[in-house]
Amino acid sequence: MRDTIEKAPVSRAVVHRYVPGTDVADAVGAAAELRATNRMVTIDYLGEDTLDAGQAAHTVDTYVGLLRALADKELSQFGAAEVSVKLSAVGQALPNDGEKIALDNARRICEAAKEADTTVTLDMEDHTTTDSTLSILAELRQDFPDTGAVLQSYLHRTEQDCRDLATAGSRVRLCKGAYKEPASVAYQDSEDVDLSYVRCLKILMAGEGYPMIASHDPRLIDIARALASRHGREPDSYEFQMLYGIRTDEQTRIADRGHQMRVYVPFGEEWYGYLMRRMAERPANLQFFLRSLVTKG
Repeated sequence: MRDTIEKAPVSRAVVHRYVPGTDVADAVGAAAELRATNRMVTIDYLGEDTLDAGQAAHTVDTYVGLLRALADKELSQFGAAEVSVKLSAVGQALPNDGEKIALDNARRICEAAKEADTTVTLDMEDHTTTDSTLSILAELRQDFPDTGAVLQSYLHRTEQDCRDLATAGSRVRLCKGAYKEPASVAYQDSEDVDLSYVRCLKILMAGEGYPMIASHDPRLIDIARALASRHGREPDSYEFQMLYGIRTDEQTRIADRGHQMRVYVPFGEEWYGYLMRRMAERPANLQFFLRSLVTKG
């Protein structure tokens, strides 16, 4: 399947819709286009679960280079273009000292982000890494207090995590969650996940932190707006987030209405796994993609 996708001209164009490219220049170009339409950006260098220290170091170097390139193009000021980092990509999964290696590597990225006048958000992965990720977050926030966290509403624990993180200066991206998790730790029914999302959103909007509403669901976006109004939040005290290539018209409408809209932009050679997750999450995306594979270019 990957071989077919890589070789078919039409499917390459579809991939480009969701992943702008494989190198730093591609990511910076996409960021510039989004900033031109008043959308903010968070950029993810694709890759995770690395068991190779050299690959982890390469990932860090790529992020540092990316942040310098964003600063050179005047895209990163005031956090307009930031980066999202998976800790398993920078060493968290390495044996023995994985958590320490990930912390040290994440610190390097945070230092580069500070020099570029922007921020870092730590992506959340499967539930077995949650405690480690939040521990590393706490360490980083001692020196880089604007480091962001991601919480997933499908986990039973997330309401309490929201209470813990709904504090002044804390940036929290709330998403539904994209990993296959057991019923012992996660809601399995989509309605239960949505209800949990709303409960978590209420906690974040009532708190003193900075909520980041990561959802393409119109109902949840409307609820977020209503909660922001109820709590007297100014437009710059929270933001909406969507994925690159998904609901782009709605992204621009949200930005044009005066709300803060940030787009999650992935890039890199490891695009295949990311693309397959996007297809699995949204059947409409899968149908569009499969049709493109059989359409003559």
